[in-house]
Amino acid sequence: MEPSSYIFDIKPYAINDGPGIRLTIFFKGCPLSCKWCHNPESISPKKQKFYTEKKCIGAKKCIEICPNDALKLTSNGLITDYSKCKLCGLCADVCPTKAIEMSGNKYTLNELMHKVEKERMFFESSGGGVTLSGGEPMMHPQIAIPLLEELGKKGIHRTVDTSGYTSITNLNKFINHTDLFLFDLKVVDQKKHIEFTGKSNKKIIENLNYLSDTGTDYIIRIPLIKGVNTSEKDFYQFAELINNLTYKPKEINILPYHDIAKMKYKKLGSSYDDEGLSAPTEDDISKMEEIFSQFNLEITVGG
Repeated sequence: MEPSSYIFDIKPYAINDGPGIRLTIFFKGCPLSCKWCHNPESISPKKQKFYTEKKCIGAKKCIEICPNDALKLTSNGLITDYSKCKLCGLCADVCPTKAIEMSGNKYTLNELMHKVEKERMFFESSGGGVTLSGGEPMMHPQIAIPLLEELGKKGIHRTVDTSGYTSITNLNKFINHTDLFLFDLKVVDQKKHIEFTGKSNKKIIENLNYLSDTGTDYIIRIPLIKGVNTSEKDFYQFAELINNLTYKPKEINILPYHDIAKMKYKKLGSSYDDEGLSAPTEDDISKMEEIFSQFNLEITVGG
């Protein structure tokens, strides 16, 4: 059987995931559980179900078609019994208002390349290409590596957007077939990193240093979140770490926090705990620019 992976979105005309106009492929599954994650459907590597209560008109077609009697309509909306639900997606197929939607479809290499070929003219005219994102694309080497190889054969620019949380052996496989990495750097302090992402950043920092030593092009992306990483100490830790890298990043992008993903959590039936999180102020960003400039480092907001 041909290898496949769960993809939760394929975004054409992407302009913030590398140079030019790109096709961004979002893989499901992430080793981190960032408190501020704006793609909560990317964390689980499995198929999931979205339910938007305000779209539900009580048609009950989903209940009628469910082969496992896993759905029940209540005064609080549609309830799914996940001990019975097999995530077959039949309910989503018949929902007339798309109140139910499935997140995650399996794609093979050939199916992904078919998507790529449809967008190829835009890559060639803009200097764009394909970006593998997620989630964590490096959790899917069985399809991501062959995909990157095939893109390379066709001369299509390849970008990998990563949390950096993987083994050096796996990272090296991706380095051999990637033109540009978008490397997320969230917090330097290990205790804070564990608190806000659920994992140590030791492996991430080791991989960032390894990537830098290879001379591969990369951009560092820092999600800037007040209450997490906007103190002077945080800014100095970021700047010192980056300044000590052998091969400096092509850019340092700052991504200010936003909470527009709140509704996604609700659709997944989970809660969004944003206590203590907020967007950075202009003063925060100015202070970060000032500290980084002491190390001859420039930051760009956005990217």
